[in-house]
Amino acid sequence: MKVLLVSDTHGKDQTIEQAVYAEAPFDALIHCGDVEGREYYIEAIAQCPCTIVAGNNDFFSDLPREVILDLEGTRVLVTHGHYYGVSLDPGGLIDEARSRDCQAVFFGHTHRPLITEEDGILAANPGSLSYPRQPGREPTYIVIEARQGRPLSLTLKRLPVRNRW
Repeated sequence: MKVLLVSDTHGKDQTIEQAVYAEAPFDALIHCGDVEGREYYIEAIAQCPCTIVAGNNDFFSDLPREVILDLEGTRVLVTHGHYYGVSLDPGGLIDEARSRDCQAVFFGHTHRPLITEEDGILAANPGSLSYPRQPGREPTYIVIEARQGRPLSLTLKRLPVRNRW
């Protein structure tokens, strides 16, 4: 199963379109929040099942704050992360995932990509496709390969520099 993991698109369609078209086909899309009213558009261009959670900029949204899902046998907590202080340290969110019997947690909010494992919990932040904050400020996303009975395989990817804005 191939999954596209994105976050913090902030209503900017061009960069999410680039990521979707670069990675198609894929089996699912997970968005870790701050879609700013573009959830229906994202679902339409992805043309697959989508899990989208609310971020701190998704005002008046009916999107869920958090979702727990199963990726080929791996239990994953998906949230934006702002309620867990991820800007300072993802440790609290990792502890929350553990307390919910999750093996992984996907989050956004910091606009900085991260793939790490702490005490057996995989934590991943795809960064931002619209307003990256890491050195080099390249828009990033993650591609996940999920296979039953195997650990998730995550690959951090960058959008091509040309035409990204």
